[in-house]
Amino acid sequence: MEQLLALEMVRVTEAAALASARFMGRGEKDEADAAATEAMRRTMDEIEFAGRIVIGEGERDEAPMLYIGEEVGRHEDDSDVPAIDIAVDPLEGTNLVAHGQPGAITVLAASEAGGLVHAPDTYMEKLCVGPVVAGKVDIRESPAENIGRIAEALGRRVNDITVVILERPRHDELIGQVREAGARIKLIPDGDLSAAISCAVSGTGVHAVMGIGGAPEGVLTAAALRCLGGEIQARFRYRNDEDQARAARMGHGDPDRVYSATDLASGDSVVFAATGVTAGDLLAGVRFFGGGARTHSLSMAYQTKQVRFIDTVHMFDRDRPPSVRL
Repeated sequence: MEQLLALEMVRVTEAAALASARFMGRGEKDEADAAATEAMRRTMDEIEFAGRIVIGEGERDEAPMLYIGEEVGRHEDDSDVPAIDIAVDPLEGTNLVAHGQPGAITVLAASEAGGLVHAPDTYMEKLCVGPVVAGKVDIRESPAENIGRIAEALGRRVNDITVVILERPRHDELIGQVREAGARIKLIPDGDLSAAISCAVSGTGVHAVMGIGGAPEGVLTAAALRCLGGEIQARFRYRNDEDQARAARMGHGDPDRVYSATDLASGDSVVFAATGVTAGDLLAGVRFFGGGARTHSLSMAYQTKQVRFIDTVHMFDRDRPPSVRL
């Protein structure tokens, strides 16, 4: 079942990528996000399962579709279909698409009911590393200490290590500490989820992700890194007292608690899918051609220990010969 679900979820992220890629460079980030969301929901409703959105576009009164608690999937009330929880980011990197910049992806993670944390919409401090370094870092230590541990685990010099950090004023101190430690830095405008996956895939040139980003994206990252054998360590960072109070009602009020990938994505069965919208280090973007398009996706399943990179040609007009190089 996990294998089948993993492949079906790729259909969902592909549909969202194709819809949002039409808006690349047009400066219309909200329109791109809406197109991805609508396509994602429509495709999920074609798949036979009983899904519930646990991380989505917001609460019901804020989002017309894919809101938290929304039921998706095609099934009868009395049918024997799997009940799953779903976390989505219909378009990670709306600004990247709007400005035609690299790294935008469409993302989905799924698990059995209760297998994904319902994270409050606040910030989360994250430290992400790949399989070789998993178990050797500690988010409570300094960036310099962790960079040294990463270098030792990988058998590299510190100045060969590349750390990805979101380019935000809140990271000025962190950037200074990483530079002082002697590591290389790749500053990105958006998309720390894609970067976190990259640090667990050999050959991307990314060795760690550090800094504060969105908490919902942290759950998606945890699902991906569980499948890849990497590690995320995370702590909630609340924007205000109201944020912390809401998180406390959800069981996440302690800012000192360190969450692992298993804490955030605890399911016995976890699947993850992502499709590139604009070209990035990990995935190629959507490429349109006469009569169709080509997508590049990542599909992962935890139990079956499978990671697939999927190159798909979509023929919109079957009667028109595709002008794409296969």
